[in-house]
Amino acid sequence: MAIFDNVASDYDAWYTDIKGSFVDTVETDLAFKLIKVEKGMKVLDVGCGTGNFSIKLAKMGCDVTGIDISDNMLEIARKKAEAENLGIKFLHMDLNDLNFIENEFDAVFSMAAFEFVDDEDAPKALEGMLNVVKKGGQVLIGTISSNSSWGELYQDESFMKNTVFEYAKFKTLDDMKNWNKEKLVDFGQCLFISPLSPEEDYNYEKENELAGTAVGGYICALWKK
Repeated sequence: MAIFDNVASDYDAWYTDIKGSFVDTVETDLAFKLIKVEKGMKVLDVGCGTGNFSIKLAKMGCDVTGIDISDNMLEIARKKAEAENLGIKFLHMDLNDLNFIENEFDAVFSMAAFEFVDDEDAPKALEGMLNVVKKGGQVLIGTISSNSSWGELYQDESFMKNTVFEYAKFKTLDDMKNWNKEKLVDFGQCLFISPLSPEEDYNYEKENELAGTAVGGYICALWKK
């Protein structure tokens, strides 16, 4: 998709600075606090982008398939995985139309992709992910919270202009809980540090100090089939 193809070459730069690296760390820690991953698990990474989370899963010993709608991001993901000798399968596929057999995966992840799923399509997209996970398997979705300081920044017109966030549809944790209440088993939030805070505030001491005082900038929900 053109809007993501256009930013693919610069996408990973976010992870190289102090803020981006810390954000990635706390989001990853929250995900693995909610869902336990074991070596040998067959895992699907939905909306994998440049393969950041796919590579983490592969390094944990998982058999990983990553899908995305951006060919440019997928190409970068393949090169990164090859450079680390990781046998990750990357496929061009829309998360709204998963083309896998039922019960194929032990777990399904989607980290920072549902920002670009329309509100009315999100429950159906979740059902598609639940369809391809095995019975007893789990689906974890993580996304930016619309009613947090991070969500407010990304929805500010002056910030959104000429960025991919012009096309974003941010959600709340309550929105996510309502997608499938029956199979929802856990949820959490993180990134309580404001995006406007100085770099020296981006540490776990400050994150823990602010926890519970505001809505987390990143939210995760977990469903079990």
